Amino acid sequence: MDFHVSLAGRGDLSVRIYRQLRDAVLDGRLRAGERLPPTRELARRLAVSRNTVAVAYDRLTADGFLTGRVGAGTYVCASLPAPKPRSVPTASGPRPKAIWRSLPPAVTAPVREPRYDFRVGVPDAGLFPLETWRRFLARELRDRVAHYADPAGHPPLRAAIARHAGVSRSVRAAADDVIVTQGAQQALDLLCRVLLSPGDRVAVEEPGYRQAKLLFASHGAEVVGVPVDGEGLDVAALPPRTKLVYVTPSHQFPLGTPMSLARRAALLAWASHADALVVEDDYDSEFRFSDRPLEPLQSLDRDGRVAYVGSFSKTLLPMLRLGFLVAPPSLRDALRQARQLADWHGDPVAQAALARFVDEGLFARHLRRATKVYAQRHERLVSALDSRFADRLRVVPSAAGLHLCALADVDLEPIAARASAAGVAVQTLSDLCGGSPAPGLVLGYGSIPVAEIDAGLAALAEAWGST
Repeated sequence: MDFHVSLAGRGDLSVRIYRQLRDAVLDGRLRAGERLPPTRELARRLAVSRNTVAVAYDRLTADGFLTGRVGAGTYVCASLPAPKPRSVPTASGPRPKAIWRSLPPAVTAPVREPRYDFRVGVPDAGLFPLETWRRFLARELRDRVAHYADPAGHPPLRAAIARHAGVSRSVRAAADDVIVTQGAQQALDLLCRVLLSPGDRVAVEEPGYRQAKLLFASHGAEVVGVPVDGEGLDVAALPPRTKLVYVTPSHQFPLGTPMSLARRAALLAWASHADALVVEDDYDSEFRFSDRPLEPLQSLDRDGRVAYVGSFSKTLLPMLRLGFLVAPPSLRDALRQARQLADWHGDPVAQAALARFVDEGLFARHLRRATKVYAQRHERLVSALDSRFADRLRVVPSAAGLHLCALADVDLEPIAARASAAGVAVQTLSDLCGGSPAPGLVLGYGSIPVAEIDAGLAALAEAWGST
């Protein structure tokens, strides 16, 4: 490998080479079993004598860092302990803005997969037609021209999204209204960039989606929680001087209740009067098991006050990082500029593959198949909760999505911690929401087979019973 060695400074050259190679082994830049350049080659690169490099190699070998193989070369010793990364003094270096020091740490992947996975927002990867997707990607990699693309996204995909959202959700949009994003979170970030200034007031549902609240706060907004009841967001409780309202009206996160038609009309009237934007996050309502869905806010909007946000993370796979934003006309050009400045255009190969996937009817077919599977899991989970936890949990009615909420009268944090230790991944309302939500569990059924739901709840009951 082409390993960089600096000869700047004073002192014996072989000692400097020795120390740099030793440090590279200790902190993992040179891994166990990795082959080093021959002494003659490294000496030529460094413009030093071969003997200078040989002395450094011999000392590293004697100290147990390197090992020589006759006729094969010199390698990093395979029996060394695990490397430790170099520490950087925490007292030095630039500091982020105060808001970033107040936010919680970034979410990391679990160390080990749970035995019973009730995590929220995780679809079943086994339902995704992976082989078909690979063929589509391979085709696009063969045909794609390597140049920068449209900041709003691949034009055929934008047209496909407009058609699909129009047919399945009555969203009124043309291809030019659609901006393809790296998931719904980037759509929210773009809206913040073009609309909010530090100190602007943003209203969010309480309880509501924590990641959206943190994103708004990171842009310097004053984030205000607004109560949610059985009809959705309490429009009468919206504070004055609110510039943006974030809602999940089709399947309120995390409670699961839909916003009533009367509340939708009231929210739109309020937005028009207050000169505010309503961000409608329709994150997983395409999985609907019963009841006829209410009209989206976007389809009821006549004043250009609604930005409609959707995602393929729940319907396909989170790792695809594909979402979209149907922009109101007044913000469309600014959002395209913001997208270009953020990351130019995203992944054109994945976008083109998804356009074919939608246009050939495979996305609709996948949704039909997945909805049947998730409906069975939803039904089984509700039934099992009613029979096993009727005296401890009150299930909030829900007819769509990949999770349901159950409220309780006791603190569930220690119960969830014991369940996690037993291999049952569950999330409390406080895990997912800001503020001080009522005690409750939010149980996802996207990635747990129907046959394992009863066993998973039995393990949860055992953890509960040990209080």
